[in-house]
Amino acid sequence: MALSKPTDFMYKLVGAYLERLYTNPLRTKAITSCILSSLANILSQKLSGAKRINKDNIIAFALFGLLIGGPVPHYFYMYINLFVKNPLGIFLIERLIYMPCFQALTLYTLALFEGKSHKEACKQTEKLYLPMVISNLRYLTLWQFLNIKYVPPMLRVLVVNCIAFTWVIYFANKRTNIPKKKA
Repeated sequence: MALSKPTDFMYKLVGAYLERLYTNPLRTKAITSCILSSLANILSQKLSGAKRINKDNIIAFALFGLLIGGPVPHYFYMYINLFVKNPLGIFLIERLIYMPCFQALTLYTLALFEGKSHKEACKQTEKLYLPMVISNLRYLTLWQFLNIKYVPPMLRVLVVNCIAFTWVIYFANKRTNIPKKKA
């Protein structure tokens, strides 16, 4: 009996998540993205050897996850499934159109959320955009294909957020190393 308690807890947790995903998908995806982005940023800072956690950076990633990282993919996957039924077509649109645009939006809004001016945000976006898109295509293409091909549409944003967890760690380290290279 005692061994079944963790399993029961996990079933209840997954059940509650799926229920909220069904009843309020946008809010659920936004909050999930907020939490995963924040945790990934904290882990990234720890892995990079930061002596103090940069709370402004965590807040920037949390805001990004809440306002953009959850809602934008939610609407993308919702509408793309209305217009394109073939998984290969969805995959190509995601990789060739959506991902480069979303990457630019990500870089720019994170810089703004960190308190940078429009000019500074544009400069940082310009510097990081191409390396990030190339890395995204190199490392995440297979995962995105598997997500689009085999994951039910309702759960795609969750899987994207789980993939993004590791991507945010890479991404945050890449962004953090900009000032170090100048010095």
